[in-house]
This record gives sequence, structure tokens and C-alpha cells, in this order.
Amino acid sequence: MKLIFLDIDGTLTEPGSMVPPDSAVEAIRKTREKGNRVFLCTGRNRGMAAPLMKYGMDGMVSLAGGFVTAFDEVLYDRPMDHGLFQRTLKILHEDGVFCTVECRDESFCDPDIGILIDGAERGNSELERWRKMINENLNIRPLEEYEGQPVYKIVVMYTDQEQIRRAEELAGKDFDFVMQQDVQGVHNGELINRAYDKGRGILRVCSYTGVPVGETFGFGDSMNDLSMIETVGTSICMANGDPRLKERCDMVCPSVTEDGLSKAFSDLGLI
Repeated sequence: MKLIFLDIDGTLTEPGSMVPPDSAVEAIRKTREKGNRVFLCTGRNRGMAAPLMKYGMDGMVSLAGGFVTAFDEVLYDRPMDHGLFQRTLKILHEDGVFCTVECRDESFCDPDIGILIDGAERGNSELERWRKMINENLNIRPLEEYEGQPVYKIVVMYTDQEQIRRAEELAGKDFDFVMQQDVQGVHNGELINRAYDKGRGILRVCSYTGVPVGETFGFGDSMNDLSMIETVGTSICMANGDPRLKERCDMVCPSVTEDGLSKAFSDLGLI
């Protein structure tokens, strides 16, 4: 048995989409028939990732490793320290950073964040995911409706690097500031608890299933997939991915719109 871990946006689906290409669905079905198991490995929270579970997923490493499941069992559940979250969010807002707060099943965003996103050209998959989800109002509520639920991750968007400096000074030892390529002056990224990442989520699934990490495959496209890419036995970046990630991967496969997963599964003997 081999374990396959799939990022969602820009890898399994086009950014922000809830529907994979038919070729990817068929590849997942075939590899599972061979006895392999497939997991989502995503920055999305459980609520945003859940619609994709019906395509034959055996579990998920969600919230960038903060919430991990396998075969309906919860293997790991680690929200942020609430006090530190509140202090960090306050500083980010004081410095004009637009934020989206991700809880286990819900997300809450600042008002007018869509205006900032719409002012940028098409960019990295994470920016495009938020553009689509905010514009289509998919499982995202106004931040004023947040009622103190445990928080796992903060997504940030801003126009000047100085806007993030104070937050880094306050919380850099607790949060990894994972930033994407900037697009027309718009910077975007995530504050992820240093207690976990996608790679450690994968190791938890390996421990639970008894599958050696050398028998794992990871597919991604952006720098928030780096810990996954550095952990799995075989790493694959999509052709539409970040050039920095491609340099670190064992292979590059065609893009998500060119049946990349299906072709890579075939080349790797997974189907």
C-alpha cells in the first residue's frame, strides 16, 4: 500500500474549485483499486475541503497540518493559543493588513478584502482560491460574525512588506509566516502554528497506517506545500506551480488543466 497526498487548489482542482477534472477522479479510483490510499493535504479548513471527500479520499491533512484525519478517525487537532491569536490579529489590523481567520469548519474575513484581491492580476493558486471563494461567498462569513471559535490559521493580504513586520516580531517564534509570490504589489500568505505543518501531518498518517514514509507521494503547486514536498518519499510539482517549489521536487507533471494528476499517476505506476 502506498499513500498519496494531494494539495487541492492548483493541484487537484483549479484554484477555488470544488470539482476535480474527470481524469483526476478516475486516477484516484484506479489507484485505490490497486490498494493505495489517497488523502487531501491542504491549507483549507475541514469545511472548505469536505466537498472533495466524495471523490474517494481516505482522510485529510487540513489547515496546513492543524487538523488530521484518516478513515474517519481524528489523528490530530491543534488550534492556536487564543490569546496570542487575538494579540496578533490586533496588530495586523492596526497595520492595515487584510485578514481571513480560519476555524475548523468556518472562515471569517475582513470587509473589503475582495476589493484588494480584485485589484491584482491573476496570480498564485492561493490568491486565486480566495478571489473565487470570496467573490462567490463560499463558506466565508464577515469577521464581525466571529464568536471566539478556536482558530487554526490566519491568512494575510497586504500591499507593503512593512505592514507585516510588527506581527513577525510579536509572533514569529510561534507562527511560520509562509508567503506566496507577490502579484502586482499584492502580497499574500499564511500564519501557521509552528507546532504543525503538512509534513508532520503526513507523518501522523504514516504512523497510524504503518506505511513507511518512503512509500508516500505528495503533489503540490505552491510554497505552502514545501513541508509536504520535503517529507514524502516522492515529490511532484504541477507545471502551473511556483518555480521555487519545482526546484525542490523530484519531478514536474503537467498542469491541473492538462490532466496532470492522471498522467503523473500513470508515469509513477500508481495506476
